[in-house]
Amino acid sequence: MAKEEPQSISRDLQELQKKLSLLIDSFQNNSKVVAFMKSPVGQYLDSHPFLAFTLLVFIVMSAVPVGFFLLIVVLTTLAALLGVIILEGLVISVGGLSLLCILCGLGFVSLAMSGMMIASYVVVSSLISCWFSPRQLTQQNTSCDFLPAMKSADFEGLYQE
Repeated sequence: MAKEEPQSISRDLQELQKKLSLLIDSFQNNSKVVAFMKSPVGQYLDSHPFLAFTLLVFIVMSAVPVGFFLLIVVLTTLAALLGVIILEGLVISVGGLSLLCILCGLGFVSLAMSGMMIASYVVVSSLISCWFSPRQLTQQNTSCDFLPAMKSADFEGLYQE
């Protein structure tokens, strides 16, 4: 029973990887995505993946505050149609300044979140590749060394007085 579990996990991971690669291929073959990636902005974001991921997190996080601001603008415009014109300018200016502050804060939060997400992705992918590597399943080796073994000759030049 215990020997079948790593094989089923490995098979499930391979099936998940196959589905994910098909999804990514269908996304990358979309004509609009291809046109965007050929543009200068797409090429710049392709060469700077951390910036692209931060921008994606910022856009996702800022959708709610921008939606609330647009709702306030629509409601104050409707109120202006009823005759409260002075209040409209005050509400839109205060709402705009608060939206600016919220978006600046979300920029810093999205930068921190994308950094943590990328770091956790690197750690989890390293652990998964260590735990479920094909060489480990064939050798039944439970230890996984992330760093290569260093010889004592590597340290000879460090501590000379």
